[in-house]
Amino acid sequence: MTAQVEALCRRYPDLEPCKGSIEQAIVMLVRCYGNGGKVLVCGNGGSASDSEHVVGELMKGFMKKRPVPSQVQTRLVEMFGAHGEYLANQLQGALPAISLVSHTALLTAIVNDVADSMVFAQQVYGYGRPGDVLIGLSTSGNSKNVIHAMQVAKAQGLRTIGLTGASGGEMNDVCDVIIKVPYQFTPEIQERHLPIYHTICIALEEEFFDV
Repeated sequence: MTAQVEALCRRYPDLEPCKGSIEQAIVMLVRCYGNGGKVLVCGNGGSASDSEHVVGELMKGFMKKRPVPSQVQTRLVEMFGAHGEYLANQLQGALPAISLVSHTALLTAIVNDVADSMVFAQQVYGYGRPGDVLIGLSTSGNSKNVIHAMQVAKAQGLRTIGLTGASGGEMNDVCDVIIKVPYQFTPEIQERHLPIYHTICIALEEEFFDV
């Protein structure tokens, strides 16, 4: 995993100050997945798109094909014949992750019936289990709905990782690990978040899928 972070910092020397926190985040996520946990991800606007992007890299092959274990393949073929063979060949190994920005009916119900600042917190309460990890993206570090999600996560026994801009904002107080890219301007912050979470996803894939 260190090699991936070193490579990131060679490509983006301005991210050298983030090196330690990125490595801490990877260690936390390896522990989460190694213990059978899952990852929840949330953010607003461009960071909402990033949340879905992260899940897309974790839930299927990213840099590797991730074939499913042979016992799964055998069971599918035994149960469903040619259809099972097709499934066995198409399925890919997954690192369980849920984007909290993607459930339109639920999000609008929470906004309408409860409060807009609770759209992620309610989902963390419903999905989260001790040992899971919540990743929150906020360029300011002050997004109320992300902060509330982090607070519920901590109360529920989840670990928390934040991706923010230089100050970290209120997320400094609710993140177990916070990755603060050294920029103030929203586009520049988001432009650095992408290679960071790509690096994290690659490191996780290499840890759990050795083909």
